Amino acid sequence: MESNCVQFLGDKTILITGAPGFLAKVLVEKILRLQPNVKKMYLLLRASDDKAAMQRLRSEVVEIDLFRVLRKDLGEENLNALVREKIVPVPGDISVHNLGLKDTDLLQRMWSEIDIIINIAATTNFDERYDIGLGINTFGALNVLNFARKCVKAQLLLHVSTAYVCGEYRGLFLEKPFKMGETLSGNKKLDINVEFELMKQKLKELEHQDCSEEEISQSMKDLGMTRAKLHGWPNTYVFTKAMGEMLMGDSRGNLPFVIIRPTMITSTIAEPFPGWIEGLRTIDSVIVAFGKGRLKCFLADSNSVFDLIPADMVVNAMIAAATAHSGETGIQTIYHVGSSFQNPVTFGQLHDNTARYFTKKPLVARNGSPIIVSKGTILPTMAQFSLYMTLRYKLPLQILRLINIIYPWSEGDKYTDLSRKLKLAMRLVELYEPYLLFKGIFDDLNTERLRIRRKEKNIKELDGSFEFDPKTINWDDYIANIHIPGLITYVLKQ
Repeated sequence: MESNCVQFLGDKTILITGAPGFLAKVLVEKILRLQPNVKKMYLLLRASDDKAAMQRLRSEVVEIDLFRVLRKDLGEENLNALVREKIVPVPGDISVHNLGLKDTDLLQRMWSEIDIIINIAATTNFDERYDIGLGINTFGALNVLNFARKCVKAQLLLHVSTAYVCGEYRGLFLEKPFKMGETLSGNKKLDINVEFELMKQKLKELEHQDCSEEEISQSMKDLGMTRAKLHGWPNTYVFTKAMGEMLMGDSRGNLPFVIIRPTMITSTIAEPFPGWIEGLRTIDSVIVAFGKGRLKCFLADSNSVFDLIPADMVVNAMIAAATAHSGETGIQTIYHVGSSFQNPVTFGQLHDNTARYFTKKPLVARNGSPIIVSKGTILPTMAQFSLYMTLRYKLPLQILRLINIIYPWSEGDKYTDLSRKLKLAMRLVELYEPYLLFKGIFDDLNTERLRIRRKEKNIKELDGSFEFDPKTINWDDYIANIHIPGLITYVLKQ
């Protein structure tokens, strides 16, 4: 007997944006593996033409290790046939009207066929250029909504945002929508159109001043951070995502609308197999730096909760929410998908597990010798961290600079290299500070109600295939036996 979610996906035509991204890949693989009777998936991805889109689909999605279970179950030939039958790669760009689609016949076909729209496309750089952040996360989200409203059979628009649109305050954050123009700073009302005009004006000024591309890029990054902090958000990423939520909520009409706000997404815990991850995600750069013996000092509060959630649980929650709300005219529902309320894990716990792992199973240096790690120094405030960095690195660096002035042929290259690395390290710490010292907990009442609703209806899923209850996670086991080995295998390739 088919499960509720699997049954829902049957015979559906789904548009998924951000297809080459981490979360979208997990979603596409899951749908193909559990419901091969899905009618069609249109995958929007940046490409110059149909041929380039197909090439990206193959090289960045279907041919990667994530699909090995499907490949083993079906065989290479059958998997390729399934992909050809069910997936249509569409070259496009959400920052452009009609998602950048130039083929009018394809546009009409999509508008007449699509049942479900899932928007995952985003730029997640904390200090993204303001023009790019607004183009993708804010007005790109609105473009997806406008496209969805033209789909005559549309049953639901599901938008993936981030839980950290809440800002950096303490306390319990509820699953509530933003009001149009809402600001976190308590200052004057936020006007998104004014933000757009400010960005355009600044860009025009920079171009007229004949600035280099590098200067323009840095100025646009600085503008995004300045505007974000003015309105109470810590960085351009969460600011532009919050504005995207505002525009979509205000313009949705009667279209059923769900926002999924995940916390820090980590490697898969179960499906299609444990530990799959792509790229260094939020906390992973810290784990890898520790394993390589490069993390001698770190800004964090050992008692702070790090809200982690495996990627497959996020995808399961997305599908369950879509199943629950499809066709519910006029609804807007927000789901926090995280662990801090139900099953919190602290930085201290994460740090201890990481230290134990690399002590028992050290990484190997280029010369073949094991890398010896120490627990390092954890400092709970930015003031303490800055003082430590000054005494440990900045003062010796100034001495090196003095030597460089007196004897310019002596240590010049070394000083320049170390100075550059120190500036980069401090910039990264400043960017990550709001999350390293985060004191918030994400209430997940709506998500818990969704779980309870499914249990009350006695919805039995295939082997726990749609599990998204963080209470089922044993963090010590997950970190040591799934997540860190996954990082080493799929990111470090060791």
